Amino acid sequence: MDAQGRGRAGDNNVDPADQWVFDPNTGNYELRLDHAGQAPARPADRKTAGSRRAAGKRGDDTDTRPLPTQRAHGDESADADERPGGGRASRRAAGSRAAAAAAAGPASRRKRKPKKSGKQKALYWTAGVVGFVLVAGCGGAFYLYQQLNGNISKVDVGVENDAVSDGPVNVLIIGTDARSGKGNSGYGDAGSVGHADTTILMHISKDRTNATALSIPRDMITDIPSCPTKQKDGSTKNIPGERGVRFNTSLGQEGRDPGCTWRTVEKLTGLKINHFMMADFNAVKSLSTAVDGVEVCAGKDLNDPKSHLKLKAGRHIVKGEQALAFVRTRHAIGFGSDLDRIKMQQQFLSSLIRKLKSSAFSSPAKLYDVSQAATKALTVDTGIGSANKLLDFGTDLKKVDIDKVTFATVPVLDNPDDPATVILNKTAADPLFAMVRADHALAKGKKGKDKKSAPAKKAPPEQVRVDVTNGGGPIGSAQETVDWLQNNKAAKLSTNAGNAPSKLAATRLEYAPNQADQAATLADWMGLPKSALKKSSQNAGDRVPMKLTLGKDFKAPGSPIEAPTETPDGVQNVNADDKNVCAK
Repeated sequence: MDAQGRGRAGDNNVDPADQWVFDPNTGNYELRLDHAGQAPARPADRKTAGSRRAAGKRGDDTDTRPLPTQRAHGDESADADERPGGGRASRRAAGSRAAAAAAAGPASRRKRKPKKSGKQKALYWTAGVVGFVLVAGCGGAFYLYQQLNGNISKVDVGVENDAVSDGPVNVLIIGTDARSGKGNSGYGDAGSVGHADTTILMHISKDRTNATALSIPRDMITDIPSCPTKQKDGSTKNIPGERGVRFNTSLGQEGRDPGCTWRTVEKLTGLKINHFMMADFNAVKSLSTAVDGVEVCAGKDLNDPKSHLKLKAGRHIVKGEQALAFVRTRHAIGFGSDLDRIKMQQQFLSSLIRKLKSSAFSSPAKLYDVSQAATKALTVDTGIGSANKLLDFGTDLKKVDIDKVTFATVPVLDNPDDPATVILNKTAADPLFAMVRADHALAKGKKGKDKKSAPAKKAPPEQVRVDVTNGGGPIGSAQETVDWLQNNKAAKLSTNAGNAPSKLAATRLEYAPNQADQAATLADWMGLPKSALKKSSQNAGDRVPMKLTLGKDFKAPGSPIEAPTETPDGVQNVNADDKNVCAK
């Protein structure tokens, strides 16, 4: 397999829809991958039929069926008429179930609704995670089983992180408007290789109690750094960076791959990305159809001739082409800008995630069909490039509840030099990015579970020993800080250690366990957040200094670096559990 290619699931001709068989011992259908379509092997001491029926009444089995997710929107070209199919597998599975049930005898009429297992909960949450991809143009549903590994496309972006992390997780969700792919010829720009048409950076907190999804406007003017891209022949080509260009040109244009968008977002936000997911237009249509429609709300009559969306004021269930039209529309709402379309996407995604989290799919054949379509559309980095890795990823994130997910839009201003574009509103964006970097939840009342601890003992100023280096602050910041510590705080044991070997997005204080009292004093003076404090595992000698590295978030000594704990003014945001959002 080359860096851009797809794997292959295997050469057997078994239809997984026929591998769901009725187990009379539990009264439920189960997946059997060893002998397709056959009932489970019966031990010699198997109970009588009567006892099997009694066991079925207990209903104490767990259902580990996984769920899907999807992606996508394009631009203003005419829509193509593409309707998802896939009924053949369902009919075969129905026949298999009927035959197995007849052979096993009558099942229990009543049984307790099975509880969701840990794996199923993980898959539901993972479906919600990838559901963000839906409008981002990205998507996927993944099935735990090996057959779907061959559907997942991977891109080697030169960074391979583990699927599971013990820290915060940042997932970049990219929706491309490329016309490639079945049914996509009617969308996007003719002849274009595609752009980062919709991009969402999803941040999941370290304690997995909340998540923030930042929508990045595609027409925002920004700088794109140089990026290495893996070629089909295995070689690496470095794509030169550009300054002052639209954000959406970070993908596709000049041969850029998702790694270029990855590096652009890291440079913009100061957040380190763990993984990316990307897809095109089909996800919205197929997933919205699979869940039997997604509820949306129109605050007025909507009629957009560009996206072909026509809705009366009120609540509606949309799926397929109508769902795609909803997330693509912008001319019928607000000022007709991409910023208005982002609000439509956030409303749709919130509703979709609620639907995914509450749905209990009962048809194995339907699950299989949707999972097939979803994974065929999904492109990811190599760190989560298999069904098992995706499941591990979802298991890690399953604690986040729907009411702890907040959508927000990176704040921008009109570009005075070009009315068709926007520029970053640094006054609102800088504290927003700092808030996310510090792992603070955006919505009021949605913060993570902070563990209460006794106030740390503080050392007197004359005992605070620290080396200060500049790793991203203004020129001269290290010496300015040392002067301030010595003259304003009487910390005479502070020293200018010059420039740091590398740039840091956030200021960092490294200290040993036996320097905790010194660190507490310095953190209080500098206004450092808890995330800036890095304690080592071993004690330091009496004359060994702490290391304070000033990052890009450093402004001046005495100016607190602590990130805000409330959403900054000027930041549009909505909670995913808010059912009262309507498009206007």
